[in-house]
Amino acid sequence: MAAGAFTFYDQTAHTLMSGDLDSATIKCALVTSSYTPDQDAHDEWGDVSSNELSNGSGYTTGGETLGSVALTEITKGYKVASSNIQWTASGGNIAAWRYAVFYVSGSYNGKTSPLIGYFLGDSTPADVPATTSGNTLTLNCPAGGWFDVTRP
Repeated sequence: MAAGAFTFYDQTAHTLMSGDLDSATIKCALVTSSYTPDQDAHDEWGDVSSNELSNGSGYTTGGETLGSVALTEITKGYKVASSNIQWTASGGNIAAWRYAVFYVSGSYNGKTSPLIGYFLGDSTPADVPATTSGNTLTLNCPAGGWFDVTRP
């Protein structure tokens, strides 16, 4: 499930092109509709985290670490892909969510957990309904990767 277009925060190009992203820990966290993305003002996970789903029922605060991250060179840049991201609801439902937010966990290029970008879970936009206990919520990495960064 990757319904909406991936949108970068303004600092992303600088962050990605100035570091060693393939050795960084990239996370994907789910946030509620109470979050209003601000590409100009938001640059670190702390700007978003208060809107994250609560810990429990199969969801872990801070989100899921992307596995098998691959940076593939493309014309004038790189595409970033990974294995699919999954959470399995257990002991309760994983709450409804609106945005999947990607960020680098920890210190990276002088920032604390810099944001990369986000996408809407439902292109309407509407909340993605709760994932009921015993079911798995899967975000499928698109064939072209989660996103790409290119220079002019």
